Amino acid sequence: MVGLVADMKDRVNAVRERIALAAQKAGRKPHEVRLVAVSKGRSVEEMIEVVRAGVDAIGENRVQEAAQKRALWPASMAVPWHMVGHLQRNKASKALDLFDIIQSVDSIPLAYVLSCLAARRGKILPILLEVNASREGSKYGFPPEEAVNAAEAIAELSNLSLLGLMTIGPLTDDRVQVRSAFELLRELRDKINETLKLNLSELSMGMSDDFEMAVEEGSTMVRIGRAIFDLKRPFEG
Repeated sequence: MVGLVADMKDRVNAVRERIALAAQKAGRKPHEVRLVAVSKGRSVEEMIEVVRAGVDAIGENRVQEAAQKRALWPASMAVPWHMVGHLQRNKASKALDLFDIIQSVDSIPLAYVLSCLAARRGKILPILLEVNASREGSKYGFPPEEAVNAAEAIAELSNLSLLGLMTIGPLTDDRVQVRSAFELLRELRDKINETLKLNLSELSMGMSDDFEMAVEEGSTMVRIGRAIFDLKRPFEG
């Protein structure tokens, strides 16, 4: 257990240092970037240790796995939980029980369902609009050319609080292509704010292989899994 604690703290600190260097390179403050530990396949024990090591939030990809983990989560350990994976509409109700923020709103029908469910519970649900900035067919998210209209429709839903945009960078070694996707998301956020007179502040972009470029391009949340977690011990719920 002592080894696990030390390892997690070292990993989190190393990621924090890399975030700080990237932020400083872009003339930003390190505290402007929150660290979301993506814990897909990780044990609750590991997750507790990364929270103790100072991550800002937990990110989960699947509703069922998150439900299993939340059932084991210590009540005394308060940390925001973010839904970062594709969310099916038939699991939206359960997601509202588990997550503080839904980062992966990728369709107008899903947004309507979430808003109706939130209204029934008397709550305002923070969300991000997912954009397929790399235009890859294997990924979810609004096409970039539909982002403004989607944001306009979603911003009118009274029980959703649209905070910003999210994307997954392209899976490629071409750094120019990766950076271009992040730059596009920032430009879309700014265009939405200008066109719709909104004040979206969040850009969730950057994962283990590309988060430094994302920070340089304006990311306010990086979603890090592999660079934090030891891959030897998958979660089994």
